[in-house]
Amino acid sequence: MLTFVDLFCGGGFGARGAVSAGAVPLLAVDAWDLATETYQHNFPEAEVLTKRIEDVVPRKYARKYQPDVLLTSPECTSHSIARGARPGCERSKETALGIIPWMQALKPRWVIVENVPRMKKWDGLESLILDIQAQKYEVSPLELNAADFGAPQARKRMFLVCDRMGTTVTKEDLLKLHRRRRKTAASIIDRSGQYKSKPLYSPNRAKATIERAERAIAELGRNKDFLIVYYGSDYAGGWQRLEDPLRTVTTLDRFGLVTWEKGEPQLRMLQPPELLKAMCGNSKHKLPVGNRRDKVKLCGNGVCSPVTEIIFKKLNQLAQINREVA
Repeated sequence: MLTFVDLFCGGGFGARGAVSAGAVPLLAVDAWDLATETYQHNFPEAEVLTKRIEDVVPRKYARKYQPDVLLTSPECTSHSIARGARPGCERSKETALGIIPWMQALKPRWVIVENVPRMKKWDGLESLILDIQAQKYEVSPLELNAADFGAPQARKRMFLVCDRMGTTVTKEDLLKLHRRRRKTAASIIDRSGQYKSKPLYSPNRAKATIERAERAIAELGRNKDFLIVYYGSDYAGGWQRLEDPLRTVTTLDRFGLVTWEKGEPQLRMLQPPELLKAMCGNSKHKLPVGNRRDKVKLCGNGVCSPVTEIIFKKLNQLAQINREVA
């Protein structure tokens, strides 16, 4: 049974995947109090700190914990394409370098670093990898799409899977462990009626929203449900089919569900429980604190559970091989 320490832990979505693979969280650290409250609620057995990782002395915790894995998700806002043209904050990017003292103190066999793919354009990434390699880790850079691992969301992320015993991990290795069917956006939609829609053609409805919807209706025809997608930059027309995985959940409210009532289109925004399913599948993970906006942000900041579940299954497999050899 693998154990792990979770840095930049967020609401514990990545940890949920690790726990689903049989791992045990020992310690989690995040600067946002609502994230750590959410984590503690879902994993009461873990010690959870509401602090920036650079304000914690790792050696203090090395006396208490000897984790197999250091799971990290450094700040990604300054790398993300969702920033648009705004310049990135170098201090935010350099939070990734803060994991090195933790590696040195805890000496885990594995280190996992998760971030957006655009982190590859950061000048400091090479330095980070060299620092990790200097600690005698083999670094496997991977770009993974959560939809390929059974998440109902197309969420591409970069992972560095680092092994102090020199084993490399490939995307093909992980796909061989995956046996789930591909899931669609339709699988997360709550059809119970508890979330009320309003007519699409309502007074004060934004013109851009109407235009997005009308492009979808022109393509699909009437009486066909679909999603309006805000804050997009992929030239997809501002909408998507429910038969495809949900596009990337962000920290902003970006998905509007269009349904039909007596031949007229109705619109409501997707709700946090639906976004949670896009992140964690049908797990028992909960969002017990925060308002709606907070919960959307928690989801957007998270790591898709099905991806970390498969990664930890691979690490379990490697650990078992080493035990048999020993």
